[in-house]
Amino acid sequence: MSESKLELEKAAKLPCWKGTVTPEPLSGGITNTNFIVSDGGDRFVVRIGEDIPVHGVMRFNEQAASQAAFEAGVSPEVVYAEPGALVLRFIDGQTLTPEDIRQDDMLARIIPLILRVHRTIPRYFKGPSLVFWVFHVLRDYAQTLRHEGSRMATELNALMETSETLEKAVGAIDLIYGHNDLLAANFIDDGDRLWLVDWDYAGYNSALFDLGGLASNNGLSSEQERWLLTAYFGSERDKSSYLRYEAMKCASLLREAMWSMVQEIHSTLDFDFVGYTDENMTRFRSALEQFKTNGGLDG
Repeated sequence: MSESKLELEKAAKLPCWKGTVTPEPLSGGITNTNFIVSDGGDRFVVRIGEDIPVHGVMRFNEQAASQAAFEAGVSPEVVYAEPGALVLRFIDGQTLTPEDIRQDDMLARIIPLILRVHRTIPRYFKGPSLVFWVFHVLRDYAQTLRHEGSRMATELNALMETSETLEKAVGAIDLIYGHNDLLAANFIDDGDRLWLVDWDYAGYNSALFDLGGLASNNGLSSEQERWLLTAYFGSERDKSSYLRYEAMKCASLLREAMWSMVQEIHSTLDFDFVGYTDENMTRFRSALEQFKTNGGLDG
């Protein structure tokens, strides 16, 4: 039996269902396999996926983060969980696109949601939690890519030197609880409010990573980035603070590119990871050049 059929069968046989169900594949995931299930007049999203140590994804952490996010009022209800499966109440709404997020009125709605994530989830989080420090992630990815013969292996030394410089530029941080994967597809608008889903990479981090990721993943303009920082922190950032943010934004783009490099080797999903790597490397290099122009790095 193929892996996809095994995952569908697992989703169909979960003990939380009231009757016989027929899971329907939900497109869009590039880490997990997701399904929509109708049962007893209600709809649910089922996320099927084991631990992914190579990416630091541990399902106990995703489950705990999802539960805390529900209790904090930012994510849908966790209906059932077992190793390798997570069942969430379905949110009837529009999945956002980068174009949606670039709208100023949408950004104004997103900032309170991010603040709630960062400040409120720790009140509800139960059990051990992970830390997501992007520069550790990058070093770990580099080791994996070297050992497993990545097509990008010859570039790793230079990338790690740049990563070390970016880490120094970020400097000391204030610790918050981060989502750490603010792709447009992880936001849902139900018409009344926004929801944030997919807590695979959640953990303690700097707010700069979520803010930089939101900007880089969704193509915000430099004016929108400055507005974003002012709205989040409550005051305009000085040059030094903005450069620290830009350094973290560069790191977030490099992380997305190196995540994809690892996926090229490990993933069995039908997705163009080579193209995704190349796209994100181009965006990383562009952001790095802008960072240099603004006074970051040496030269």
